[in-house]
Amino acid sequence: MSNDKNSPAPALPSNFLRAIVESDLAAGTHVREGMPSVITRFPPEPNGYLHVGHAKSICLNFGLARDYQGRCNLRFDDTNPAKEEQEYVDTIIDSVKWLGFNYDYPQADGAVEHHLHYASDYFDQLYLMAEWLIQQGHAYVDSQSAEDMAANRGNFNTPGTNSPFRNRPREESLQLFRDMKAGKFADGEHILRAKTSEDAMASPNMNLRDPAIYRIRHAHHVRTGDAWCIYPMYDYTHPISDALENITHSICTLEFQDHRPFYDWLLHTLSQGGFFTLPVPRQYEFSRLNLTYVVTSKRKLRQLVEEKIVDGWDDPRMPTIVGLRRRGYTPEAIHLFCERIGVTKADGWIDMSTLEGCVREDLDPKAPRATAVLRPLKLIIDNYPEGQTEECTSPVHPHHPEMGQRSFPISRELWIEEEDFMEVPAKGYFRYYPPIGDAPGSRVRLRHGYVTECVGYDKDDNGKVIAVHVKYFEDSKSGTPGSDNYKVKGNIHWVSATAAVEAEVRLYDRLFTDAQPDAGGKDFISLLNPNAKEVVTAYLEPGMAAAQPDQRFQFERHGYFVADRVDSQPGKPVFNRIVTLKDSWTAK
Repeated sequence: MSNDKNSPAPALPSNFLRAIVESDLAAGTHVREGMPSVITRFPPEPNGYLHVGHAKSICLNFGLARDYQGRCNLRFDDTNPAKEEQEYVDTIIDSVKWLGFNYDYPQADGAVEHHLHYASDYFDQLYLMAEWLIQQGHAYVDSQSAEDMAANRGNFNTPGTNSPFRNRPREESLQLFRDMKAGKFADGEHILRAKTSEDAMASPNMNLRDPAIYRIRHAHHVRTGDAWCIYPMYDYTHPISDALENITHSICTLEFQDHRPFYDWLLHTLSQGGFFTLPVPRQYEFSRLNLTYVVTSKRKLRQLVEEKIVDGWDDPRMPTIVGLRRRGYTPEAIHLFCERIGVTKADGWIDMSTLEGCVREDLDPKAPRATAVLRPLKLIIDNYPEGQTEECTSPVHPHHPEMGQRSFPISRELWIEEEDFMEVPAKGYFRYYPPIGDAPGSRVRLRHGYVTECVGYDKDDNGKVIAVHVKYFEDSKSGTPGSDNYKVKGNIHWVSATAAVEAEVRLYDRLFTDAQPDAGGKDFISLLNPNAKEVVTAYLEPGMAAAQPDQRFQFERHGYFVADRVDSQPGKPVFNRIVTLKDSWTAK
């Protein structure tokens, strides 16, 4: 029952989760008629945009299902109506599909199984199971205030104290629970708690101290409307949803490790009541992704958006999947990154350079090349005829001749980079500098064009260099026999001033200057990188006018760039820098 839309993955190195899956397959642990033996799920709460950490979980869950001929469900944990919106549902679905995965599984008979689920699909069943737990003495309605409940719960060093309502008669708790459902009480007036054992409040695991499983919340739900005013808690909903969907391997991050005993208790208890058959799902934990130079807290990401520190959830500086996509990152690069960092139980930090390296590795063999001048300075070839142009050519990709050639004109006036001229050259500087004393100015080859010699420069009233003057040697054009007679060390890129495409280019960098802005109680706002976004007016070779949104290029010498998917217009692309050609942060 493999999903043919999820393309086959290359052979991956082993990890402990793969070992578990392979052991279960060998033992036939989850053999059930008509179902695959590996069923995983990705269960986000629709209360925000997914980030790069979620991408790791998506690749892991969908990837395991793909590689072992199983399936992966996309399930929304939509049990908190006050924070959830359809916008978040839509962007999560879009992000999963953009990463290359799908939850529609074609069957042998031509039918398609759709495995997009919502916890709210199970509200009726969740409620009936809660009633059964009350009837069996495994749950009770607690009427303490939130403050008293928190105080009586204890802490890691102090056992909790039983609620005065813990031994409330089952019939009374059941009626109160039904009255809660009927809307007879205000938010917080009562809560339903599980009773995992008689001495649960003394458990060293805080998650077993009579955890709350239902609360009153008079809030409109995006899918169920006002049908419910009580909603199940995550720790109650999650294992039951897994069991209802026949999940075999419930894979979570390490922060849920202490929740596993309640997960196991709840499914074992409900199985005794006939709600589920054995084997029930098992939970396994892996280390979450801790990536340097980003924050992944939803609260902090929302703060960046709401305070307009960034330009929305899809700002290319954001670690959200929509931000990475707009920045120009590819799904293939993210897959490579997730493969490279592996799956372990050990917490650690992954340096941003690893992700950036995967982007370069993915784009280098397939990104067409182009010329762009980001900080333009006028170059005038004094002895080149006015109004004359001639074509120069260059490979679309230096290692893939089948991609063809690109052409661009050379003319009397060109744009070059400001840094390609110095009035007083530093030692080892091989680009343009003027005559010094009796010595002539430097000779530099215009890449794919002519050899030129600097003869002077112009300044404005403020002393800023505004133009460089050169002469060219007519027999020196690249690709002609005469070009071999000229040996120069400088070789620079350029674009024709008359034919170039003027374009907005956004030079993005890391959002924070601190490698761990989210750690140790730091004021992450104070660690923002003031140079994380710079907007320049650049000049590009003429062919770039046809660049389409999301089309990626290597701007030679500068890095990898993408035509912005939001702001680019026909004939007038806007470019975002994806990543520089080399990691410039190692020297910082």
